[in-house]
Order: sequence, then C-alpha cells, then structure tokens
Amino acid sequence: MRLISIQKCRPGETLARSIYSENGTVLVGAGVELTQRMLERLKAKNISSLYIQDKRTDDITVETVISEQTRSAAMSIIHETFRTVYDFPQKWQQVFSDRAFGRELRQVMKTVADELSATRSAMNLLANACAFDNYIFNHSFNVALYSTAVALKTGCSEKEVLEISIGGMLHDIGKMLVPDYILKKPGRLTAEEFEWMKKHAEYGFEMLRHLDEIPLLSAHCALQHHERLDGSGYPRRLKGEEIHPVGRLMGVTDVFDALTSHRVYRPAMLPHEAMEVLLSGSGTLFDQKYVEGLRDTIALYPLGLTVKLNTGEAGVVVDSNKGMPSRPVVRILVDEYGQDLDQPYECDLSKKLSLMIVACDELV
Repeated sequence: MRLISIQKCRPGETLARSIYSENGTVLVGAGVELTQRMLERLKAKNISSLYIQDKRTDDITVETVISEQTRSAAMSIIHETFRTVYDFPQKWQQVFSDRAFGRELRQVMKTVADELSATRSAMNLLANACAFDNYIFNHSFNVALYSTAVALKTGCSEKEVLEISIGGMLHDIGKMLVPDYILKKPGRLTAEEFEWMKKHAEYGFEMLRHLDEIPLLSAHCALQHHERLDGSGYPRRLKGEEIHPVGRLMGVTDVFDALTSHRVYRPAMLPHEAMEVLLSGSGTLFDQKYVEGLRDTIALYPLGLTVKLNTGEAGVVVDSNKGMPSRPVVRILVDEYGQDLDQPYECDLSKKLSLMIVACDELV
C-alpha cells in the first residue's frame, strides 16, 4: 500500500485501508474502488490523505497503536461529554454527577495508556484515516493520544500519565461555552472574537476543577495549554518555569495536532513539516524536552509515504529507524532520471548519511 494526498488520488484507484467516521464505524472499506463522488465526499469530511493499493508496495503493512475498539470508546465519551456541556450549559455539572462520568473516562484512558505502553513501534499518525465533522472532537482525542505517548516517553509516573491522558481529552472542553459563530468561523477571527476564544482555557479550568472525579492536574492541562515559554501565550502570559510541566507538554501536542489537521483555511502539514515548526520554537515557545519526546515517539515519515531524495531518486518509506526518526528506510522505485526501476531496492538512510529526503508525495 502507498500513502498519498487525497488531492492526488484519482477515480479508479483502490483503497488499501478503511476510512472511519468519528465514532469508529467504517465509512469506506478497504478494497473499494474510489469514484470521483467518493473523493469529493471524503474531502468534505476533512480527509487529507489515504492509503491506496500499489503492486510495488503490496507487502507494506501499517499497524495502528490504538485499537479501533478503544478509539471508538474514547470518541464516544468525547461526544457525550462535550455535547452535554454544549446542550446544558447551566446544568452540565448535575448531569455529570448523575452518572459514572469519571470512572468511564479513567477506564478508557487507562486502556489508551496500556495500549501505547505495549507498542514498540513509532506512532504512525496517518495509519487511520478518520473523517470528522467536528474538529474539536477529533482534536481532543489526538491530543490525548500524543500527550499520553509523550508522558510515557519522558518518564512520567503511572498516575501522572493517566491524569495527563484525561487532561488531553478534556483540554478544549471550555470551547463548548464559546459562541458558535466564533467557534465555527472559517476565516481569521477579529481581535474581539479572538479575546472571546482565549477565554476557553479559563472556562475549561473552572469547569474541571469543580468536578470531584477530575484530577486537578488534568484541569491545569485545560488552563495552560496555550501558555508559551517566552510569555506570549494566554490566559496568564506565564513564562518558563511558571508554566506547569503538564501545560508545557500539552502546548506541544496541541500545536502539533493543529498543524497536522486539515482546516478550511489551511491544508494539513505532514508530520515532519509540523515537527520543523515545533523545533524552530524549541526553547523559546516550546519546552525542548517535550518537543524531543514527541519527535522520538512518532513516525516523522509514515510508512507508505512517497519521498524524493537529493539524488533525484524517489520511493516509498517502508520502515522507520528508532532513534533516527528523520532517516527512514526507503524502497527506491524511480531512478535519478525519473525512470521506473524493474528491480526496486531498499535504502536505509540511517546508513547513507549523504542521502536526504527533499520532497514528499511526488511519486507518480
């Protein structure tokens, strides 16, 4: 299978991995021949890339770090929790008290942490193409996933990992109290609208800190995920060590997912592009420890991604190198003259340091 941008996918190509809806049900199944109507529908559902069948890469298998059952359970809790706050802004606390909200949340996030702990491979962010109508729901799950992985990578205790997982899941819940016309505005916010939007961090903190079943550490994830080391963030313009470690961690994962998610006003970045943004702000905006923790956790160049080398050769990523995420193993399919090779071969960039990836998603 090969990973390509949906913009370069053409009718007649066959889907190699199923595409899921927000709640975990299959939207388009593997093996389906894509039509123009399907592609347009997927674009409207914010799908930015997908895996297609390619006889030259049939042996590539892409594994997910979280099971579909776990993802579906987590997304169900996100939907129910956020919708409760949205639908009952004056009574949501009573609604939560009437059901086992905290226990359900802890149970599913404990499962997420256990599954992430069990995997030894880099996290392939594009392994599951997930269509979504509500960006906040999908973003909340992704931030929880990345934050849990970084917490595990940077040596947090089991208790801290679980509380960070819960915090990641709920870090944006305050947005449910922001007016719809601001939350769903497709273009740039005015200065006044942005001031409204910034209130979501304090809204979320105040909501979560008054729930007995939510750890205070998780509430601080909501409060501080937009603070920046240089004091340019919000809501309190904290600097450096004034920001709690969970706020610094969450700031990294929140920005990373925002950059790698498709938005109406901006296409999604590939993981290595988003990581360059974080690395450029490392030490000034973002905590270097957590930027590096994320870098060493994810697959910067996901399996199946098409890449071009500085030699002019092109191929597909077939494996990653732990500890050297920017130098994967590439199966060379096209020579330096642009000709398809009769006998493709694999090139380990960790052993050939003169070779560099200079472009992605350009193989035909």
